[in-house]
Amino acid sequence: MEAEAILIHPNNKEQLAAVKAFAKALKMPFETKVEESPYNPEFVKKILQGRKDVKNGKGVKIAFEEF
Repeated sequence: MEAEAILIHPNNKEQLAAVKAFAKALKMPFETKVEESPYNPEFVKKILQGRKDVKNGKGVKIAFEEF
């Protein structure tokens, strides 16, 4: 019997837990791996802080024509 592999990308921890429970219930072997982000963590932190600042009104609005 030829086996096929299925690659599943859960969107959150709840979905991951459900998939793991399903595989365990059927006694199917599985493995998990954590994918690292290709982005520099400091860069991501700055971007997220910038978005938070804009949301809290700390940004400066510039008209497109001013560029």
